[in-house]
Amino acid sequence: MKTTFIGRTAESAAADYLKKQGFKILGRNWRTRFCEIDIIASKNKSVYFVEVKYRNNDGQGKGLDYVTDKKLTQMRFAAENWVRENDWNGDYQLSAIEVFGDDFEITGFVENIY
Repeated sequence: MKTTFIGRTAESAAADYLKKQGFKILGRNWRTRFCEIDIIASKNKSVYFVEVKYRNNDGQGKGLDYVTDKKLTQMRFAAENWVRENDWNGDYQLSAIEVFGDDFEITGFVENIY
């Protein structure tokens, strides 16, 4: 499978999971020249900027293990850009979701990773 297809399928699985948990999906694959956000969702008057991490197997670690300090810095930068561009004055959180295997199972979700 091509990585673009895998990434989109993992993001779709993550979005479906979030909807089942009561989140409203505000956007997917939001981008600027400098940053990107996989999923933007809302719940209980808060916006969640969700990084999707897919792993086919855990031979190189779990997906959430790859949310490093560098990735958190990139996520904060992207979230701040979205907040500014959309004049959002409410609460927001950085989140991550782990998608695993050929069946794209959700194996982890951290609502407030920051």
